Amino acid sequence: MRLVHNSLHDEVAVLLRDQIFAGTLTPGSFIDEAAMCASLKISRTPLREALKVLSAEGLVRHEPRRGSFVSEVTEQDLDEIFPVIALLEGRCAYEAARNASDADIAALDVLHERLEKHAKARRINDYYATNFAIHEAIITLANNRWLAQVISDLRKILKLARLQQLHAPGRLEQSLGEHLAVYAALRARDCEGADAAMRTHLTRQREALRALARDKKSSLLA
Repeated sequence: MRLVHNSLHDEVAVLLRDQIFAGTLTPGSFIDEAAMCASLKISRTPLREALKVLSAEGLVRHEPRRGSFVSEVTEQDLDEIFPVIALLEGRCAYEAARNASDADIAALDVLHERLEKHAKARRINDYYATNFAIHEAIITLANNRWLAQVISDLRKILKLARLQQLHAPGRLEQSLGEHLAVYAALRARDCEGADAAMRTHLTRQREALRALARDKKSSLLA
């Protein structure tokens, strides 16, 4: 594979980021610079610049005299990130309730109908995709680029953890109910209600993940 681009290190960063999110480069794995350069037919300079970008995003960590490794997300990391992203996305829901037009609410209605259909059919991958689209729509309606930027950065770390909270027993139905509560507040233009409902939604995601981690630990010890 050969990369040719005016901003070569940006293209390399995109490639490595995609490999990390796809699991091709697994958490904790060593990034072999020599092998990577040979595979991509590039010099060390653009690769190292790309690694600096990913390091700034928290996806890669550099250890002196050892090299670069794909970051690992711990339970403590999740405990620290979820309260922050809950506050941020809660604020987005607050702003969205204040900014949304009738047309915006109608567009959200279509997404929530789709979400309900996926939940009833237990199409979890489709549910995840529509769930993401709803969160993105609310962030867009908030129209605050600083909120959007910080949320995007935190989401990259959460994506690194490859979270599957909808597999927790009863979580799919619970998640749908939370989304409908957020939507009801948005439709009523209830800023405080939308904020609180979104924060509850994110907090319960973390609770579901914690329950899954406990169940997994228990099964390993059994």
